Amino acid sequence: MPSSPSTKPSAAHKRLPRIALVLVLIGTGCAAAGKYYDPDKANRTPSGFRNTYPQEPRASFVKWQWERITQGLPKAPANNYRFPMAVPEVAWLQANKTVPSVTWIGHATALLQIGGMNVLTDPMFSERASPFSFLGPRRKVPLNLPLAQLPHIDVVVISHNHYDHLDRASVEQLNRQAGGPPLFLVPLGVKEWMADLGIVNVREMDWWDKTDADSLAIHFVPAQHWSARSLTDRAETLWGSWVIKTADGAAHPFSVFFAGDTGYSKDFQDIGRKFGSFDLALIPIGAYAPRWFMKAHHVDPEEAVKIHQDVHAKRAIGIHWGSFEMTDEPLDEPPQRLAEAVKKAGLAAGEFTVLKHGETLKLD
Repeated sequence: MPSSPSTKPSAAHKRLPRIALVLVLIGTGCAAAGKYYDPDKANRTPSGFRNTYPQEPRASFVKWQWERITQGLPKAPANNYRFPMAVPEVAWLQANKTVPSVTWIGHATALLQIGGMNVLTDPMFSERASPFSFLGPRRKVPLNLPLAQLPHIDVVVISHNHYDHLDRASVEQLNRQAGGPPLFLVPLGVKEWMADLGIVNVREMDWWDKTDADSLAIHFVPAQHWSARSLTDRAETLWGSWVIKTADGAAHPFSVFFAGDTGYSKDFQDIGRKFGSFDLALIPIGAYAPRWFMKAHHVDPEEAVKIHQDVHAKRAIGIHWGSFEMTDEPLDEPPQRLAEAVKKAGLAAGEFTVLKHGETLKLD
């Protein structure tokens, strides 16, 4: 039965710092005038960037936080945060140059080995998804594959600037890696933020832009989301998803779709039509509850299956779950619902599944 603040004051007090943080990071701030305004680009408005397709108006953040306090959400998972962990194949990852592979590090961070290149998605290796070391969403599952154990990273792709996807300490450490910094590929507006940190090997991209990185062709494509790192910069930088392919003429062609962080929209049908199909897709499956608040910008497992189908992926891995407790569903629920959605959709066994933290899937 839901508890009230009067019967559980300690729970309410414990949540106050989290509420304060999210108010700072999300808030209701208005973007400054659109620095990237372009009348020929529908996503670049005078007030900032916008999504391709219309959305419902933003729901009440205060109502959501009140529900969390009064209902004691989120509930602890049945496993009490003792998730099964893989033993990372560090030596194999450092030596591999030929076998396509994906290693799920946690949340939206994955190591892709494709075309002899090491690509890292949304690197997040810090203890908290926050600008502060003392409050904000804390890692619930220990990091079992630290950045120092990874092979030299050639390319980093960033989906957007939220703290759980663009982590300052992680990109600074990558910029200092032995052997030289990776190429950072970022949405419009993020390059300036990187430059302020002294990170200069950066290319920023608009939707449908393409760039080459040695043996890879990489495209930045739409997603339905938003951006902000404070109360006053909402929608001042772009967000999106990534297409990573071996270059034309590769002896062993391989393609990956990284959805980043997104609500469901027709963008994925557009991507499927343009690119045809993918060998692998990394699709978020967590941070979806309550639906009345999260639906516009976070898919649930059933919608993740629709994205998998829209982009015509041969295989998909669920990401964006099991590391940080950011929304109201129990942390172990997304894989369970995904398995049910996969079965209901009639997909083949193993076509859309999840990995353990630190687990490598070899795709030869």
